Amino acid sequence: MRDNRSNTEIEELIRASLKMNDVPTGELNNKLKATLYQQEAVLRKPSATHTLSLWYMPMILNLITFSLLAVLALTIIENIYLSYFALGICLYMGVAGILITIIGVKRTHMKEDITIRIEKRGVLT
Repeated sequence: MRDNRSNTEIEELIRASLKMNDVPTGELNNKLKATLYQQEAVLRKPSATHTLSLWYMPMILNLITFSLLAVLALTIIENIYLSYFALGICLYMGVAGILITIIGVKRTHMKEDITIRIEKRGVLT
């Protein structure tokens, strides 16, 4: 029941708004157009920023981490077979990180998502 009442109230408001004959003046239209054109010009103006893409950072950090772990495994583990096994695992993980990053860049918009934008100094926007 309540839905029908609210629907009829909404319909009455819509009908009342359609019956209005208020027309804005030409001067008001011109002012609104000028304001819109100014806002469009500001939006179209290229921003004075420098962009720095950081898509490669996870790959580099992964490679550094696992190469350091490989060196650590070679120096600390005394059993040569275990040290080479740990070295192989670390190198495998480093290469896997590189491949995952390359696939991520190809499949997603990682380059656009991981970007730092730096405003240039002395440029008025």
